[in-house]
Amino acid sequence: MFPDGNRKMKNVCDEKCPLIVLSGPTAVGKTKLSIALAKALGGEIVSADSMQVYRGMNIGSAKVTKEEMQGVPHHMIDILDPWEEFSVAVFKEKCCQCLPGIYERGHIPIVTGGTGFYVQALLKDVDFAEDAQDGEVRTWLEAMAEEKGAAYLHERLNQVDPVSAQQIHANNIKRTIRALEYFYLTNEPISRHNEREMAKSSDYNSCYFVLNDVREQLYARIEQRVDGMLRDGLVEEVARLRHMGCHRGMTSMQGLGYKEILGYLEGETTLEEAVDLLKRDTRHFAKRQLTWFRREKDVIWVNKNEFDYKEDRILQHMLEIIEENGLKAGGERRAKDDGEKDE
Repeated sequence: MFPDGNRKMKNVCDEKCPLIVLSGPTAVGKTKLSIALAKALGGEIVSADSMQVYRGMNIGSAKVTKEEMQGVPHHMIDILDPWEEFSVAVFKEKCCQCLPGIYERGHIPIVTGGTGFYVQALLKDVDFAEDAQDGEVRTWLEAMAEEKGAAYLHERLNQVDPVSAQQIHANNIKRTIRALEYFYLTNEPISRHNEREMAKSSDYNSCYFVLNDVREQLYARIEQRVDGMLRDGLVEEVARLRHMGCHRGMTSMQGLGYKEILGYLEGETTLEEAVDLLKRDTRHFAKRQLTWFRREKDVIWVNKNEFDYKEDRILQHMLEIIEENGLKAGGERRAKDDGEKDE
């Protein structure tokens, strides 16, 4: 049932392997802190970002650069082309392929990103019920979407599984079809299945940090990030992707920054309107992320204002918690390795 990487992963995780999570809302400053944390611990970073997996989508995804990595190994970045599908199930499968190698090198994985559902799926080894599939049912639903539109299909989902309908955007036809397909095959809402899976205990000895900031500061950072993306060539990046054949029906082009600028390039809005929409959508996204994290159990909130925005104090606070939980062995190994190289 599982590829070799998954079997190996399950054997490794039977031992309650150490794992650190650094999550939080968009633009809060996770990238810089994660690299400082990895250097202090001897960690390798596993990106839990739904957009940084795509090659050529650098500006709109705020992708970490080689210079910013400072030699710290990063995984789950630039692994797919923009026309390929990416989902939480694919994320989990890819993690199962890269985590065993990190442990074998004596390092600790630092899962970094703002997609809380991805983090939860990894921590609790969520089963996404991939066996509950049927080609005829899916073809029927796809034909229904083609004939009657995404809104009609989404309303059908709302009737049988309102929880999933609230979580899935009406324009996300693929996820809507998947949820309906599961319901028609099992007579159970997929949200109920997912709820059971999420209630499972973690397979890891983990520390789950959520980096946060006061709303005014966070929204100001979002404004600055979007303005910086435009200066760095976001419009040109989206235009290039569009020229390559990428369109709004693709999962990749539904990401923040891409769908708004695509609307401008296709004459639906002015550039000013697209930028205002992007800033608004990003603020709303950050709010939804924080709502998600507040529902999570056992997260460790790290509020930047409580440390006077001093990054060294934030890092030291996290390192102390990590050491208290017995997750520092990987750092000791990296420090020893670095010392041997210096000699």
